Amino acid sequence: MKREALLTWTGAFGARAAGAAGGHYALAVPQDARRALALGWLVLGLAALVGSGVFSILLVLARTPGLGGLFPVADFFHVALVVHVDLSVLVWFIAFAGMLWTINSSARLAGLAWAALIMAIAGAAIIAAAPPVMSNYVPVLDDALFLAGLLVFGCGFLLLTLRGMLAPLPIGLPLDGAGALRFGLNAAVVSGAIACMALAWSWIETPAMPVAKPYYEMLFWGSGHVLQFTWTLLMLVAWLWLASLSGARLPLSPRVAVLLFAVALASVFVVPLIYLAWPVASSEHNRMLTWLMRFGGGIAILPVALAVAVGLARGVPVAPDARPLRAALVASMALFSLGGAIGFLIQGSDVRIPAHYHGAIVGVTLALMGLAYALLPQFGYALPRPRLAAWQPVLYGGGQLLHIVGLVWSGGYGVQRKVAGASQVLKSTSEIFGMGLMGAGGLIAIIGGLLFLVIMFQAMRAGTARGTGR
Repeated sequence: MKREALLTWTGAFGARAAGAAGGHYALAVPQDARRALALGWLVLGLAALVGSGVFSILLVLARTPGLGGLFPVADFFHVALVVHVDLSVLVWFIAFAGMLWTINSSARLAGLAWAALIMAIAGAAIIAAAPPVMSNYVPVLDDALFLAGLLVFGCGFLLLTLRGMLAPLPIGLPLDGAGALRFGLNAAVVSGAIACMALAWSWIETPAMPVAKPYYEMLFWGSGHVLQFTWTLLMLVAWLWLASLSGARLPLSPRVAVLLFAVALASVFVVPLIYLAWPVASSEHNRMLTWLMRFGGGIAILPVALAVAVGLARGVPVAPDARPLRAALVASMALFSLGGAIGFLIQGSDVRIPAHYHGAIVGVTLALMGLAYALLPQFGYALPRPRLAAWQPVLYGGGQLLHIVGLVWSGGYGVQRKVAGASQVLKSTSEIFGMGLMGAGGLIAIIGGLLFLVIMFQAMRAGTARGTGR
């Protein structure tokens, strides 16, 4: 049964897509010790989403008009926000990157690989247990225990990127779709390594400050921006992969795909030049990194998005088992595009900023969710329930769409970010309506996110039970 499921995902769809000009973009999970390691990273990511989901419920309730007064907003909202961000972005994305980079690695340096996973698990557990201080990209607490957890988790990520660079699988010649995906994953590893370099550089240059928030804001600004390129590269890999598995006929050759991945990576190599030209404490340094993130990645994203859209339009009818993959792909592209467009509307520090990054982050998350569905059989588990799994991206993406629209609406009236309850100072009916729409959409999105976890754990449990029975 497991073999039949595996052929359903990787064989049937691949055969139908192989005749397309772009070839077939997909990779197989190694069926050796690397599979257990990759599964460990996936389980860490799912555990992070479980914790993030709990705090996201409390977070949305704390900002929803009429409900925010039920919570001790000054402390509660900040704790919920920081733990939600750390788990849903930092831990979830790095864990999924760890899974993909393990799939894309050779069997060498296994000890280093397991050390990276163990350190990441330990660091994530400590991070989730400590109350935080607000800062962008990596919210932190100026406390010895929390900083120790963050350091352990960061060391795990450093070891992960180090092994990814030392033990990659060959891309192969002649270049095919799988080779192009391997190049994209290798590019994401390099981007992750440059993010580590940026963090170390910022730590050396950042002056001591009496207040924690501006210090950590400055410390993580550079590495946080570079990590956005890492997540974007992983998303582009997922888009091509999901498009092929769902029957799209991509008008994109592997050579062109590699060129686009290289263009996205080239933007990352500008980061050391920014560090050399402007001090970390300067406004020019901050502005240049923001511009790089805003314009650099789009050069590669737009052609890939257009190729996928054309491929979907002219592809074969989607098979029932592939509908969850198609739904996740379309929802990912829609949310990421919306988030990118909102980025150009930002003025000041209102809630249009979280609207922008929610679109971008959820776009990446939806792509990774679809890829998680696709890889389940290769880990030895059952296929997800097709109908339920096809609705999950619609529910999650649709809820996030309402959430984002409510934030943009409220941001136009000047509602500030990182506040909740009475601190939001909602003065007009329009402001209350916008934040109410945000709350309703957020709750729908939470249901969609929890549904993803239910579907994944059901499939894993069914696969485990079937394997035990033999």
